[in-house]
Amino acid sequence: MKCVRFHEYGGPEVLKVEDIEEPTPSPGKVLVKVRAVGLNHLDLWVRKGLPGIKSVMPHIGGSDFTGEIVALGEGVNDLEVGQSIIDFPLESYGGVPFYLCDDPPKGTFEIIGEQSNGACCEFINVTRPNILPLPKNLSFEEGAAIPIVFITAWRMLTERAKLKMGETLLIQGAGSGVGSAAIQIGKLIGAKVIACTSTEKKAKQALDLGADEIINYKNESISERVKEITKNAGVDVILEHVGDATWKESIKSAAYHGRIVTCGATTGFKGETNLALLFAKQLSVLGSTMGTLPSFKKLLSFFEEGKLKPVVDCVMKLEDCKEAHEKLEEGKQFGKIVLQVNN
Repeated sequence: MKCVRFHEYGGPEVLKVEDIEEPTPSPGKVLVKVRAVGLNHLDLWVRKGLPGIKSVMPHIGGSDFTGEIVALGEGVNDLEVGQSIIDFPLESYGGVPFYLCDDPPKGTFEIIGEQSNGACCEFINVTRPNILPLPKNLSFEEGAAIPIVFITAWRMLTERAKLKMGETLLIQGAGSGVGSAAIQIGKLIGAKVIACTSTEKKAKQALDLGADEIINYKNESISERVKEITKNAGVDVILEHVGDATWKESIKSAAYHGRIVTCGATTGFKGETNLALLFAKQLSVLGSTMGTLPSFKKLLSFFEEGKLKPVVDCVMKLEDCKEAHEKLEEGKQFGKIVLQVNN
């Protein structure tokens, strides 16, 4: 089968289109014909090499995917060959299978395509608990744009920051996968959403998704605009994943008793924190990663009801994975870049 993989860590140039042996279903697993793969910043980090994380080598990336079941392993009798599916990407916490944990225990999150091989290939063998039916109203490409970013944004806003109806939400990097998901989740909860982005095109796209206010961080101070919009009150919740480039402004933009929730730092891990603002405003800084299977099932029901929608920036072919990585690194997309497979 055809796959895209790398034999060493590095830039997009290490990605190679190769032919490898097609997998067969093993006990408790499902063989899936991959139809679409959604790229995440995680794919970039894994390709470059994550400190403390050992990936299978040579490595196939791709954590979010949709496809069709082609064979069932021994012991799997509640699915059907030909069924359209979407994956839940989380495999385990510190080696403990995710389905044995009600909430993440201490330990490294293990995700399909991070430590193990992923779905940037024509066929993938997946553990049964990681397979769910693809909502009938979604295409394969739309489904592949959902898992990690929506699970992550949902946990950040509902479980960690506990965003409430009527509160104000500031989203840094609103054009990203997590950011575009957070706009919709914020509006679903009933919050006022302020989206930070960098171009007029992305501003319009954010407004179309439901954002109430736009801040173009290329042309104006985030914290000064927040003061104007909130009449000096600041925002209740700030969704962070940008890191160094926006962290200082996020601290300044927070309201009294504000909550800053972060799931990453795409521009660097050394964000400057004004400790005087932290304690004087009694701020809460919250870390968050991924989410649970029950939350993902709830999210999929919102997609089925049309209350949430996938945000696909563009669809490219599996063979163009290198160019897709380059595009994602440039940060010019709004929403998700999806790779088409077996089309």
